This record gives sequence, C-alpha cells and structure tokens, in this order.
Amino acid sequence: MPLLEIVQTRRITAMIRLDETTASQIDQYAAFLHATADEVVDKALAYVFAKDRDFQDYLRTPEANHAPPSLRVRHFGQNHAAREAGSSAAKRPNGSVAVHDPIAAKRAAGVE
Repeated sequence: MPLLEIVQTRRITAMIRLDETTASQIDQYAAFLHATADEVVDKALAYVFAKDRDFQDYLRTPEANHAPPSLRVRHFGQNHAAREAGSSAAKRPNGSVAVHDPIAAKRAAGVE
C-alpha cells in the first residue's frame, strides 16, 4: 500500500473581478505564505464554504443543484492553452485574476 495518496483535482480557468484592495491583499498573502494567488483564493474559499453552517445546510437542499452559473469559465483553444501553461495566475489590468488549470492546458496541448 502506498504511503501517499495523490488526489488529482480538475481545475478550470475562470475570470473574476475583485476590488483593487482585495487583489493587492491576495498578492501580499500569497507572498506571506510563499504560495500562488490561485492557491490563496482556492483555499480561502474552501475554508469559508466549509465553515459556513448555513451554506452547508443550503448544499443539502434540492435548490443547491439548480443554482444558475455566474462564474465566467474560460475555454481555451490549443494554442492559447499551451501558451498559458507556464503561468499559474495572470493578473489582469481590470483587477481580475485568471485561475489557470495546468492539467487541462496539457491535455489541450496534447501533452499528458
């Protein structure tokens, strides 16, 4: 039996808008943790979702399965995905952050 269990998660690329102060603090927190902005945002949201008891109750309702999508998920072609494969988070001029999926980029580029 292996000592480590490696769980591969499916990551997507999505565009979000943030207040300038929030984007700056994400960068600062990432530097503080020696992590990427993507990791900070992902872990912070996972923490909030897990700790919010009302949200956990909501997730057990049928309406949670029918929440309308509002996140702008980016679908890249092969050339763009390969070009983006090297960046984990690209800060945009409008204060939004692109969350990058290196696994999907490799698949899109034909590399696995």
